[in-house]
Amino acid sequence: MKTGYVYIIECSDGSYYTGVTSNPQKRLYEHQIGLIKGYTKNKCPVKMIWISNKMDIISVIENEKRVKGWRREKKEALINGEYEILPELFKAYWEKKI
Repeated sequence: MKTGYVYIIECSDGSYYTGVTSNPQKRLYEHQIGLIKGYTKNKCPVKMIWISNKMDIISVIENEKRVKGWRREKKEALINGEYEILPELFKAYWEKKI
């Protein structure tokens, strides 16, 4: 069974990029040298600031999609290990929209 990780890197402009990989060290290196085309290509240097636990590939893809859709505030709670406030951030966001 294939496994992998969801990761968040911080780009040189302070923005976050969320991706998936089976090898976090290799993927960080690929971002650093500009090998990964797309969002991070011209935002180097980058630094890895969060990596999930290893999980099956289906869970990796599902979680990456979920995290990519989060606002910065919620991503920062994840990065800082403030898991208990994630539901509250979700609730506060939707209450503002209503």
